[in-house]
Amino acid sequence: MNLILQASGAKRVVGDHMEQIEDMELVFVGPNLPHGWFTDQCTSKNIHEVTIQFHKDLLDEKFLQKKQLSHLRAMFEKSGCGIKFSRETIERISPRIISLVSKTGFDSVLELLSILHDLSTSRDIRTLCAGSYQHVQISYNSRRIEKVMAYLNKNFNKDVTLAEAAGLASMTQVSFSRFFKTKTGHTFIDTLNEIRLGNATRLLMETSHGIAEIAYLCGFNNISNFNRIFKKRKGCTPKEFREDFSGTRIFI
Repeated sequence: MNLILQASGAKRVVGDHMEQIEDMELVFVGPNLPHGWFTDQCTSKNIHEVTIQFHKDLLDEKFLQKKQLSHLRAMFEKSGCGIKFSRETIERISPRIISLVSKTGFDSVLELLSILHDLSTSRDIRTLCAGSYQHVQISYNSRRIEKVMAYLNKNFNKDVTLAEAAGLASMTQVSFSRFFKTKTGHTFIDTLNEIRLGNATRLLMETSHGIAEIAYLCGFNNISNFNRIFKKRKGCTPKEFREDFSGTRIFI
């Protein structure tokens, strides 16, 4: 959990998501998710940052299955993609996070659990990186959609068609398109592109492969189309994304 105050203009990277932050920021990042905060355009000399780290086994899976902890369990699941909290929540919770460093022993654990519970019930929680980047499994309450999504995540680097996906769901293309958007909130092609982009950004961050090679490895057979879709979704070109991620001074 990372609280940052007075750092307007800094840039946050969580998985494949990158954006400038405002003067106050509270983000909850799950395990094994690359993240960092970069100075970028921030000129503040009074940055206040508090980072709270705890082991994922602090609350075991059986304990989280209790009905009373459903909100907390849902927040932990979403944290696999990184969670950003609203300004209203930050203003309400930040004094408690700051004072937590002065607590010790059992009192500190109790206060941390209380903070986590209050965050889990707060409004306007926004996930940051794409589930496809972090390989987070999302339940759509539909075996047909989950079967298609599993297939897309396995075969995104191939030429997957709407007809092929509809066949997997045993539906006509028209019926499948309507059903897919109802269940996921996105069109089939937008979802496929999001999965491809999630994997492309991981390769941009973790390998030295050329951009054209990455586009091909992730199912984009046209480099111009890859650049266009990437810029539309990420707000920058693949080249700019790689340069921003690797070439900026980290202050946290």
